[in-house]
Amino acid sequence: MSSAADALTIHQLLGRIMYFHVLFIEPAHRPSPPPGPGPACCNHGASFGRRTADELLPDSAWSGLAEVATTVPAHHQRCPKVAGSCCATCCVSAAAAAVAAGWAETECRGYRWADPAETLFRTCGRAAAARLGRVFAAQHAAPCPALDQLTVPEPLPGVDELPLTGELLVLWANPIATARQPVASWLNHCTGLNDVRRVLETRRSGS
Repeated sequence: MSSAADALTIHQLLGRIMYFHVLFIEPAHRPSPPPGPGPACCNHGASFGRRTADELLPDSAWSGLAEVATTVPAHHQRCPKVAGSCCATCCVSAAAAAVAAGWAETECRGYRWADPAETLFRTCGRAAAARLGRVFAAQHAAPCPALDQLTVPEPLPGVDELPLTGELLVLWANPIATARQPVASWLNHCTGLNDVRRVLETRRSGS
């Protein structure tokens, strides 16, 4: 993922996250108190010497992902010693987990799911942490032992269930192969979660 074309694709997909978040999620997001801190990052845990947030994130498109994560505090579990010396890959993975879990929760509420399971949000978050974390680590040559331990859970929600979260997870499974065509391109014609809900209901009813 070192070529300029691959870097551009990654930047475009990060931009799509920010666009979807501002357009669909933030207006519908319900404020919630932040959780307790997450596990210590590599540089503040058993391992150390990994590439740091201060080294890789400032002035990077990836810093936008961290900014989006701060708007979903219920799912944003950062290192207890959060600082510029944190492992950059751990920071990206934690931000990706918060974004996907927050999106899944907001979508479930927006589409009026009766009783979404908390495990669904954790599953989406873990999958995003693994997929975005691996893309970041490969792009910046920033391996991370915590990332190596992450597995992508199955099954994951699809775009026919949670279009925004589902598309994020599919696109980041293999960004270079899938980025040229959004999985749920009809989202480009929606202006809010109510629009998305109406499209889903129409598609499911066949009317």
